Amino acid sequence: MEPTTGPTERRIDAVVFDMDGVVTDTARVHFAAWKLVFDELLGRLAGGEEPTEPFTFDDYLRDVDGKARYDGVASFLESRGITLPLGQPTDDPEQLTVYGLGKRKDDYFLAALDEQGAVVFDDAVVVLDAARDAGKRLAVVSASENCD
Repeated sequence: MEPTTGPTERRIDAVVFDMDGVVTDTARVHFAAWKLVFDELLGRLAGGEEPTEPFTFDDYLRDVDGKARYDGVASFLESRGITLPLGQPTDDPEQLTVYGLGKRKDDYFLAALDEQGAVVFDDAVVVLDAARDAGKRLAVVSASENCD
């Protein structure tokens, strides 16, 4: 059997794109929602004062981005040495639990999407149009519970 010395011809029939961060710029909306939740919490824990160390974009990237919502809450709390109960999936968004904070973030996120919509990257539209025009089958996927 002879080794191949160059690329082999491949037929690509379909292309799959990730929605968040590839097709849509939802990271800024996610960050803003997380910032509201965590800065409110940090202020509350500081006795109603401005938090001395507010939630930052670095916190977002390190502790929250790419994680399931409740895992992100737990990760950020741990990074700041804050202990809150996990709570229950039925917790109200106002409850000081991991589930409550996660639900509050989702409420803020959905309200921002309703108000502003999702920003679609111009270059993603170009690539999607080119793939469609070339007869490729397309899919957009997301791990987000808000993909709709």
